[in-house]
Amino acid sequence: MDFLAPLLSNVWSAFLVVLFFGGSIFVHELGHFLAARKRGAKVERFSIGFGPAIWSRRGKDGVEYRLSWIPLGGYVLLPQLADLGPVEGESTTDVTTLPPIDYTSKMLILVAGASFNILFAFALACIVWLVGEPTFSELNTTRIGTVNAVIKLADGTTVPNPAADAGLQAGDNVTSIDGHRVANFEDILNGVLLGKGRASDDRRKAIFVIERAGKSMEIVVYPRLLGDDKIRISGVEPAEDLTAESLLPDWPAALAGIKPGDRVIAVDGKPVFQRVAISEHLAKNASRPSEFLLQRGQEQITLRIQPRLDTDERTGKSVPRIGLRYRDNIVILHPTPWAQVSNDVVSTFRTLGALLSPSSDIGPSKLSGPIGIARALHQQAQWDIRRALWFVILVNVNLAIFNLLPIPVLDGGQILFATIGRIRRRELPANFIMATQSAFFVILMSLIVYVSFFDVKRWARDSRAERPAPAATPPATAPSAPVPTPVGK
Repeated sequence: MDFLAPLLSNVWSAFLVVLFFGGSIFVHELGHFLAARKRGAKVERFSIGFGPAIWSRRGKDGVEYRLSWIPLGGYVLLPQLADLGPVEGESTTDVTTLPPIDYTSKMLILVAGASFNILFAFALACIVWLVGEPTFSELNTTRIGTVNAVIKLADGTTVPNPAADAGLQAGDNVTSIDGHRVANFEDILNGVLLGKGRASDDRRKAIFVIERAGKSMEIVVYPRLLGDDKIRISGVEPAEDLTAESLLPDWPAALAGIKPGDRVIAVDGKPVFQRVAISEHLAKNASRPSEFLLQRGQEQITLRIQPRLDTDERTGKSVPRIGLRYRDNIVILHPTPWAQVSNDVVSTFRTLGALLSPSSDIGPSKLSGPIGIARALHQQAQWDIRRALWFVILVNVNLAIFNLLPIPVLDGGQILFATIGRIRRRELPANFIMATQSAFFVILMSLIVYVSFFDVKRWARDSRAERPAPAATPPATAPSAPVPTPVGK
């Protein structure tokens, strides 16, 4: 019966994907629907998805409610607002028999969808604030844990490490990158990835402001494009929590006097910030005792510990160990709802800025379409449902902002057309609007297909690679902004 556990886990995750992703679209359309009703506009259809209907029902209010085959967004058919026949299907209402909608009503109806996404995100953020958001402790730090001399590539070759070449060191505390304050290591990774800096010789450039030994200094790093996705990488790794959680009885650490709560600061006079650094030091000095400098409360103590050889269960080789178990690397954060939503707003605009900048390395292929979003949500749900909530908040903020861009077919495009009509004191020609909407709908669908190709490619590549278990999967740090799907009026 062991096979049932992963099966049920996948079914549960798939259910959450449908619930949250479909729910985000539903909330957006509900905003348009309620605003239209409030402003007295004629609502002919409320659809989740595009194309032919899977299920359709006409309510007592005269509105056709339907679920359609193409799950790339949704729409509320408002014949008084705009003719989007090629996108939403032909209207059966004679618009000439209906009163025109004033400009204020149009603005309220069009903005309502994005507003509801933000309200939904804020409501979910309140839940995350109460129940907490799990993350890895090393991603909740701004301290650098190690800077290797080289970066090892997937094919076994190595390249010089940009961080090492620039002079960054283990223990440096990063405070900002390219003028943007960083609050955790995800901010550091994304700060480099979304960077737009270029040196005079066209090399990619990132300006790190760090604190070292109590002094603030500026260091210029020249990131490399690495990995299958060719993203900017600086070559820094985060520091880990080296606090003792428990000790194995009668093992060297316990016999030497280490206590739970002690934090390892240095070994043989060399500061350490990662567990692997301690393991590597012990492997090189297994025949003699090592001096451990520990922080215990307000004082520092030094203990000499002789490691003991033990058989590694994975490799079968003998390795030196001291019997120290470190604190769990999962921490639960409780960020305020405002902080969660505002951080996602800033992240979305930074992604947009990088996408539009010719000096960045972020192109459409780095974005996520419906497939990538569903997959990321599935991964987060398998790890922890609270992480799924965190991701849905990000998706709703993304959808709200992207749908207000002045692109025809999206809400922002409708706002643009209505505003131009307001300024010129007469509506734009219906044929022009219809032709523009149709053209941009084709462009947008083509873009979704394009990014979905890369989503599938990444999915296939990751499936072939050896991946950690879902419980050990760290949060994604790549740009997660979706392509703006036409969830509109």
